[in-house]
Amino acid sequence: MRILRAAALYFLLVFGAGFVLGLGRVLMAVPLLGERNAELLEMPLMLIVIAAVARWVVCHRLDDDGRSSALAIGFIAMGMVLIADLAVGMWLRGMSATEVFLDRDPVSGAAYYAALLFFAVMPTIITRLRQI
Repeated sequence: MRILRAAALYFLLVFGAGFVLGLGRVLMAVPLLGERNAELLEMPLMLIVIAAVARWVVCHRLDDDGRSSALAIGFIAMGMVLIADLAVGMWLRGMSATEVFLDRDPVSGAAYYAALLFFAVMPTIITRLRQI
């Protein structure tokens, strides 16, 4: 249960930050720069948020030997992100499940999926760095 709570907290903090940054991106950056450039501009900020939140979760929610827990937290949280993406895409944007996951810009979509993998493994990376 502790792993599930830590994963939910990791998801909620990163998703909340992404929601706030996404609002700014859609309202301000997309009209000026276009969808692809706005998403790519937001990506480094999200990577910083992911690293900071992962560090906080590892430092405050795991015991000292949390290597396997960290991996579980990251991948459970990634599953939560995928479910949230699906829910937002289908219910708020009226998209099919296939469109939600595959109808993305080739460049910013690839960057998004790379960032999603970074999100999943970041708690494990932080855990390993703390043990060095």
